[in-house]
Amino acid sequence: MLTELTPQECVDFVNSASLGHLACAQEGQPYSVPVRFACEYPYLYSFSMPGQKIEWMRANPQVCLSVLELKSDHDWRSVIVTGRFEELPDTPELHTTHHHAWTLLQSRPNWWEPGAIKPDTTPGTTSVAPVFYRIHMAHLTGRRSSPS
Repeated sequence: MLTELTPQECVDFVNSASLGHLACAQEGQPYSVPVRFACEYPYLYSFSMPGQKIEWMRANPQVCLSVLELKSDHDWRSVIVTGRFEELPDTPELHTTHHHAWTLLQSRPNWWEPGAIKPDTTPGTTSVAPVFYRIHMAHLTGRRSSPS
C-alpha cells in the first residue's frame, strides 16, 4: 500500500534522519552524492571538503535532497526536499550561524562521513578548511509503502 506523507510527516521524517543523497546540477549535468546532515526546519545543515559538489552548488544553488528509510521492499519511507544552497563561511557576519551548524552536526554520530576526513575539534584549524552550508528547504514531498 502506497500513501502520501503529510507535510508535517515529511518534516518529522527529515528531522529524524541524518543521511541522504544530495543532488546538484551544472550545465544540464546532474550530480548526486551521499551526505550527512542535521535538520532544524526550515534548514538542513551539512559540510563538505572543497570539491565538485561545492563548486557546482556555488554556481547553481538549486539543490535536491532525497532521504530514504528502507525496512523491506514493502515497508519504506522516502522524502524529497528541494531547496537552495547557502554557504556558511566563518566570517564575523555568519560566525554564529557557522558555529550553530557545527554544533548541530557534532551531535550526530559519524557526522563527518562521507565528507572525507573528520575535521579538527575546533572549526578553522585544518589546513584545508571544510565548507559548512545549509539548505533552505522550499518544498518537501514524501511517500510511504507499508505491507498490506
